[in-house]
Amino acid sequence: MLRIHRINFTLLTVVLLAATLFNSGSVAAQGDLLVTPRRVIFEGSKMSQELTLANTGKDTTRYNVSFVQYRMTENGAFEQIEEPDSGQLFADKYLRFFPRAVTLAPNEAQVVRMQFRKMPDMKDGEYRSHVYFRAVPDEKPLGEEAVKDTNTIGIRLIPIFGITIPIIIRVGELSSTVELTNINFDAKSDTMPNLALTFSRKGDISVYGDLIVNWDSGNGNLVEVGIVRGLAIYTPNRFRRFMLQLRKAEGVDYSKGKLIIRFQAPNEQNAELFAEQELLLH
Repeated sequence: MLRIHRINFTLLTVVLLAATLFNSGSVAAQGDLLVTPRRVIFEGSKMSQELTLANTGKDTTRYNVSFVQYRMTENGAFEQIEEPDSGQLFADKYLRFFPRAVTLAPNEAQVVRMQFRKMPDMKDGEYRSHVYFRAVPDEKPLGEEAVKDTNTIGIRLIPIFGITIPIIIRVGELSSTVELTNINFDAKSDTMPNLALTFSRKGDISVYGDLIVNWDSGNGNLVEVGIVRGLAIYTPNRFRRFMLQLRKAEGVDYSKGKLIIRFQAPNEQNAELFAEQELLLH
């Protein structure tokens, strides 16, 4: 048996990491940091991109910039990885950015420049990494901490905020299609009606768009009952399972009519429709 006779730690620092992977708005935001744009795609002749960081807080903050790698699960969650999955290609070794650290005063903004370097060893396909903007906490030296009892453990929670956004490189003639499958509607819930479905992706590239659900009473009057912006199905994933709570809007009767489910390009792009399905209600 291991026995500890005396604890002499003066301070145990617990670091909490809060990272935003993707944001459905026009900017990515976490804590007091705003980043635009929320995703970057290098394709065709595009070789450079500027990212704007803005500090909306009241304190001067330093942010370190680096790359991290993620896989997407079939439920849309993200897991950090070191080695690519089968069929997955990392983009970071073909990218450069400057500066690697940014210090922003309150209400100050700065540009981070990112450049794509096309290398001879690149094969056709989609490459993806995520750029990580990590806030550096302002810590006092340990000697400045007031310690009343050296036999106790002090715990200080230091929230570390960060944002990650995807950086995608596309090489060659690539395309993808997506279908909405396994659609299941549950109106018997005690809270809100639930719509479950699966995005089925085929092809070489990721798909990114908005999911919009309208209720059709049968007379042509449509009522928007659900919307989720910024949904992605990243390579090499073939499927993403998703569940959406629908609104109980005035005049909507989920015992009749039909649901019109559309997955389309984001608002800032053209109105390209990726997939559409109708579900009769009865």
